[in-house]
Amino acid sequence: MATPSWFSYLTPWLATLALILLSLRLCRRRKLNLPPGPKPWPIIGNLNLVGSLPHQSIHALSRKYGPIMQLKFGSFPVVVASSVEMAKAVLKTNDVIFTDRPKTAAGKYTTYNYSDITWSPYGPYWRQARKICLTELFNAKHLESYQYIRREEMNLFLKRLYVSSGTQIVLKDHLSSLSLNVISRMVFGKKYTEGSGENEIVTPNEFKEMLDELFLLNGVLDIGDSIPWLSFLDLQGYIKRMKALSKKFDRFLEHVLDEHNARREGAEDYVAKDMVDVLLQLSEDPNLEVKLERHGVKAFTQDMIAGGTESSAVTVEWAISELLKKPEILAKATEELDMVIGRERWVEEKDVVSLPYIDSIAKETMRLHPVAPMLVPRVARQDCEIAGYDIPKGTRAFVNVWTIGRDPSLWGNPNEFWPDRFMGKSIDVKGHDFELLPFGAGRRMCPGYPLGIKVIQASLANVLHGFTWKLPNNTTKEDLNMEEIFGLSTPKKYPLEVIAEPRLPLHMYS
Repeated sequence: MATPSWFSYLTPWLATLALILLSLRLCRRRKLNLPPGPKPWPIIGNLNLVGSLPHQSIHALSRKYGPIMQLKFGSFPVVVASSVEMAKAVLKTNDVIFTDRPKTAAGKYTTYNYSDITWSPYGPYWRQARKICLTELFNAKHLESYQYIRREEMNLFLKRLYVSSGTQIVLKDHLSSLSLNVISRMVFGKKYTEGSGENEIVTPNEFKEMLDELFLLNGVLDIGDSIPWLSFLDLQGYIKRMKALSKKFDRFLEHVLDEHNARREGAEDYVAKDMVDVLLQLSEDPNLEVKLERHGVKAFTQDMIAGGTESSAVTVEWAISELLKKPEILAKATEELDMVIGRERWVEEKDVVSLPYIDSIAKETMRLHPVAPMLVPRVARQDCEIAGYDIPKGTRAFVNVWTIGRDPSLWGNPNEFWPDRFMGKSIDVKGHDFELLPFGAGRRMCPGYPLGIKVIQASLANVLHGFTWKLPNNTTKEDLNMEEIFGLSTPKKYPLEVIAEPRLPLHMYS
């Protein structure tokens, strides 16, 4: 008869120990004072409560459960901050705790395995990326040096609108071309999307479609992100689309880097001419804490192009849509422009400080239609406490700025578009005033916001100053559809179609 092994003697003790540890863990969970929220279902958690517009679904839940709310998305706990105080608790008081990002399929497949600025995890690589953005790419001196590009592209944009005057146009197409051309010249040194024939890597329409797809896929609620053991099934087909999009972008970005490297070869003391040049030079810097690899350069480049194109085009389209529904506000805006600028020139960036009503229109648009309505999610790096509630390590945090922008305790008639509410007030979009956070706040705030706000203000002022706008055919302001599509950005579901008529002299566009 075989002698019982030593393991057989330990088995009862190991089982007892396991039960004790499990009991302690369950006891600890029961003692946690978690924020209020709906009871989660097995496996899916609260995903059944999230509709096609998650920020609106979560807004409705927050009205029931309060400004800080506990949800569960599949396997992961989620906390949602929906008030100024709770946003400040996440983005300021506990900013260093919430500096990490969740691991998502979008981050893996569309940003070179979390190598960009948006999705890279907290650590030396991200800290270095943030420093590069703040000191090398988007500092005030560099942005000022590119002002001539923004002026030239604005001129071309206004000419294109003049040529199309009297005909029905899709406004966002023109706005996207403006912002894409500006950011392309700043980042690439030229407009790669305006090639032709054999030299054309991607057509302008294809490139805009790629950017739209990138923003959509980076904002979707992918089932595999919440229930990891289902990710291999790709139930919604998102991963397939992400991989296909990644191949398209990589082909384009490889071409861009090859051209830049060819230009730099053999040149002594080469002076960087654009942002890709700066990144390539940094990739050769032996003093960097973390080496910037080629895939990192591509990820940074893609991030800048996407962010620089989408935010301004979406915001200005929403602004014109709202103004067409409120002709009295539109008239007040053009009155200010006529008084300050006059009818003999267009608006320059330096004029914006003298146009408080135009600035108020931009702010009111970003309040009602924030480009990223729930900001990009963060993850708690350690246990913390918010408003007396326990937030365990690993909890995903959303800040619903869409809800904050509709808080009746902050804004009178919050669902009404009324720019006058900002007149005479010092609220800005730089991440210090938590009532208005279109670009976020804290360490993870969008580093390119100074460029974004410049393009938004200048393009909005010029389209209002240079043209009168009307809806086509027999469409009335009551017919104007204001539905939205959810993604990392939130554009109009139905692009705004309008007719522009010049209100300034012809020579202005020559």
